[in-house]
Amino acid sequence: MDNSNYLKYKFFNSLFLGISVGSYITIYSPLDIKTFSIGGIFLAVAMIVIAKYYNKIININYFKKISLIVEYCILISLLILLIFSFSYAISLAIYVIYQITFSFGSYLVRTETMLFNEKEIISKLDVIKQQGTLIGMGFSFVFYKLIENYLLIDDNETQVYYVHFVLVIVQLITIVFLTNSFIVRKHQNQ
Repeated sequence: MDNSNYLKYKFFNSLFLGISVGSYITIYSPLDIKTFSIGGIFLAVAMIVIAKYYNKIININYFKKISLIVEYCILISLLILLIFSFSYAISLAIYVIYQITFSFGSYLVRTETMLFNEKEIISKLDVIKQQGTLIGMGFSFVFYKLIENYLLIDDNETQVYYVHFVLVIVQLITIVFLTNSFIVRKHQNQ
């Protein structure tokens, strides 16, 4: 793996998290509270099923495939929100997509730790993740304040809609760095 690109991937992945985290309150607002209980049950069961296959899927080939699938699912959820209006069905679709991606969370963390089996790299990964999240949260705060104060948009749904254009760009960059992290350069093999 290309550690440099993977570290950049982790930064942009966490930047995405920081920017997007507040928007889910608005996106999920049409959903009934019981939906989250059902989603949590699904998530726990899915994580158990995935964990049963660790002996087969904890390797770089599955890690690459599953990581990319997760990132493309997130991109699809962003596009769904931009293309369709806010509604119960759209909120539910986005929630389901995210629950599916979250079901691979433990697998991805465990495999990442095993693949980067060096304390220094793991430390760098955790530091860069927190940096990306903090910068993303700061960015989203400033973004929402600018939209509110200069464009006079104080409606949460409209603000969340606009931040999704930024999220699409960040997600595309995230996918590029993730893809490039699996490209082994000739000088790395020597």
